[in-house]
Amino acid sequence: MKIKTVISGCLVCVVVLFVVHEFSLAQPTVAVAASKIGLVNVPRTLQDCKATATFGARAKAEGEQMVAAEKTLGDEINVLTGGVRALVPGTADYMAQYKLLLLKQGELKATQESNNRQRLLSQLGWAEKVYKEVLRITSEVAARKGLDLVLQTSEPEFPILSYEQLRMTFSSSKVLYGGGCQDITDEVIAELDKIEATLTK
Repeated sequence: MKIKTVISGCLVCVVVLFVVHEFSLAQPTVAVAASKIGLVNVPRTLQDCKATATFGARAKAEGEQMVAAEKTLGDEINVLTGGVRALVPGTADYMAQYKLLLLKQGELKATQESNNRQRLLSQLGWAEKVYKEVLRITSEVAARKGLDLVLQTSEPEFPILSYEQLRMTFSSSKVLYGGGCQDITDEVIAELDKIEATLTK
C-alpha cells in the first residue's frame, strides 16, 4: 500500500513538472530593449576645436607681452643695482638709489605674481566656458540621435612615467571598452566650431 502511494506521488510530481515546463516554453520571450550609448572624448574635443587654437594664439601673444614687461623691469633693476654699487653706502644718494631698487624689485615680484594669476584664471575661465558648451552640445546631439546615455571617454598616453600620472589616468579613464557605442566626438567638435566666434569673444 505504501509503495503504491509513493509511486502515485512520484507520477503526480512528474506530471506537474512536465506541465510547468511546457507552460514556460509556451510563454512569449520578452525582448529587452538595448540602451543606445554614445561616447565623447572630452580632452580631444577641447584640444581639436578651432576655438581652442584661437584662444591659444591669443594667450600666447598676451603671455609674450607679460614676459616683455617683466624683462623691462628686470633690466631696470640691473641698472639700479649697478648704480647702488657705484655709490658710497650711507650717503643720501646711495639711500635714494637703494630705495628705488627695492621699489622696482617689489614691482617686478608683484607683476610676476599678477601675471601668473591672470594666466591661471584665463585658462580656467576658458576651460569652464568651453566645457559648458560641450555639455550642452552633447545633450543636443544625443537627443537628435536618440541616445539614452553618453559617457566621457579618453585614451591614456603611454608610456606613463610617474605614479601621480598613472593615478590620474586610473581616475580619469571611465570607459575601458566601448564596442557598439556611438562615438559622437567629431560631431560635438563640429558644433563647437560653428560657435567659434562666440566662444572667443
